[in-house]
Amino acid sequence: MAVAPHALASQSALAVLREGGNAVEAMVAAAATIAAAYPHMNGIGGDSFWLLSLATPYGPQVIGVEGCGAAAQNASHEDFRGQSAIPFRGPSAALTMAGTVSAWERSLDIAREQLGARLPLSRLLADAIAYARHGVPVTASQQRSTQAKHAELLNVAGFAETFLTDDRVPNVGSLFRQQRLADTLEHLARHGLADFYQGDLAERMAKELQQLGSPLRLADFNAHQAIERTPLELQHSHGRVFNMPPPTQGLVSLLILGIMDRLPGSKTNHLSADYVHSAVEAVKQAFKVRDQHITDPLHMRVDAASFLHADALNSMADAIDPQVAAAWGEGKGPADTVWMGVIDCHGNAVSMIQSIYHEFGSGVVLSGTGVNWQNRGASFSLDPDHINFLRPGKKPFHTLNPALAHLNDGSTMVYGNMGGDGQPQSQSAVFTRTVVHGLNPQAAISAPRWLLGRTWGQSSDSLKLEGRFPQSTVQALRDRGHEVEMLDDFDEVCGHAGCAIRHADGSLEGGSDPRSDGVVAAF
Repeated sequence: MAVAPHALASQSALAVLREGGNAVEAMVAAAATIAAAYPHMNGIGGDSFWLLSLATPYGPQVIGVEGCGAAAQNASHEDFRGQSAIPFRGPSAALTMAGTVSAWERSLDIAREQLGARLPLSRLLADAIAYARHGVPVTASQQRSTQAKHAELLNVAGFAETFLTDDRVPNVGSLFRQQRLADTLEHLARHGLADFYQGDLAERMAKELQQLGSPLRLADFNAHQAIERTPLELQHSHGRVFNMPPPTQGLVSLLILGIMDRLPGSKTNHLSADYVHSAVEAVKQAFKVRDQHITDPLHMRVDAASFLHADALNSMADAIDPQVAAAWGEGKGPADTVWMGVIDCHGNAVSMIQSIYHEFGSGVVLSGTGVNWQNRGASFSLDPDHINFLRPGKKPFHTLNPALAHLNDGSTMVYGNMGGDGQPQSQSAVFTRTVVHGLNPQAAISAPRWLLGRTWGQSSDSLKLEGRFPQSTVQALRDRGHEVEMLDDFDEVCGHAGCAIRHADGSLEGGSDPRSDGVVAAF
């Protein structure tokens, strides 16, 4: 089974599974395809994080793979003297290395070592090359994002020639081609993924980035590598839940679930005010921890795992008033991302997320390779006292966090979402509605969602509710002090969630978000 926010990515994964490929190989195929088919949401010029659950004779083994690019060695807060924040667009925002391709490579290395992966890289990238070369239909999501960001990106190097058609926003359904990206993917298929960092491709990209005004240099490419990480683990009443450690906000997603597990209101009807209030107040507690502590782990002063101890979770749960909304400041802001999940016939499972941060990242598209570079470095602070202060070689704080669970009934579950502050919130909705409330994955994902704070396309920090919540729930939340803002019935602001579950008997269930262009593909 494969689930992705674009149907072509799910189909690419499924094709690899049909040919005998494992879940990791299938995910690389999906990751490459969605980079071509959903370019406003992700690309190979961004970062990527993977959770692998590998079937072994001794039980499943969970491995994290971190494809996070660090700030350039030449990057300095002095470059932004007189500015209150790092710009979100242009070459100065393209200040961190792109880690996505390295995460593909490291994950495939693990698969070869432990699963006997056998399909060649040329096969895994074939679909993406064809889609980039011959075109994919422009989705309504891509058209909306291009229209919304057109003015601020029009003069950024490479944006117009890549994402506009005759200087106009492309129409929904028109074919979108990326010939230079196709050439780049073909180059990687021939020379190997390491060429992105060590070979001719790295040299060409580094040269152009320097010419455009980015602080990245060839030395940054050569120094980068994806690393294996031990995932964070939450002991939930329904099983073991895993997520990525810092610099991601994986801790936040686990904290929300751990706190909700201790709140009676979270066990009530999933459309009720008690349920939503419990979730939102858990989010506030978790975000306090995030904003005070989470950064590059080399710069952290606390052990992230310590917050998942029972005493810490009990303390945060006890701080929540079941009838009164706590004060709330502001969130981290938007993020544009894709989450995807794959489970193969042997029970190997992958939860993966890749992103270029904001829609179209920095907006910079390298003319020689067609690579759209991320703007993740804009999440650094210019305040020397801030935990995420910009330093050379430092990894940025990441909203990205893929989720995976081993449940008490023997099931394996992969799930996730896109959307900055919304990622951990939608994860909590999908997990609790599926695991605690017993909804099937599709019903859990389709059900109306909430969002506290900001996500892509939004600037307000209110509590946002989709229009399908009962009016009684909306009013009760307002009565408890929540600043409620209503959204459309199925609003893309709430992200593109997905879920796949393999039960102990080998049967599979999945759900894809109707807010996206995705599908569950299985055989």
